Amino acid sequence: MKYYRDDIFIKKFGKHLKKIRKSKDVSQEELAYRTDFELSQIGRIERGTVNTSISHISAIAKALDVHPSELFKF
Repeated sequence: MKYYRDDIFIKKFGKHLKKIRKSKDVSQEELAYRTDFELSQIGRIERGTVNTSISHISAIAKALDVHPSELFKF
């Protein structure tokens, strides 16, 4: 089975995540702390250079106090 990666979607997701994070007045550092992720991982997700997992998306949504589906409304 071939691995499928949609770079455009991943970049849109990251851009939208950044928008939500900023609207909540949360820094990347604070989000990293709240999720127990490396700061560099938050940056990679927001830049769209990494295809993050569903588990990470769930943790990010909880940390930002939004429903996970909000992260996909772009």
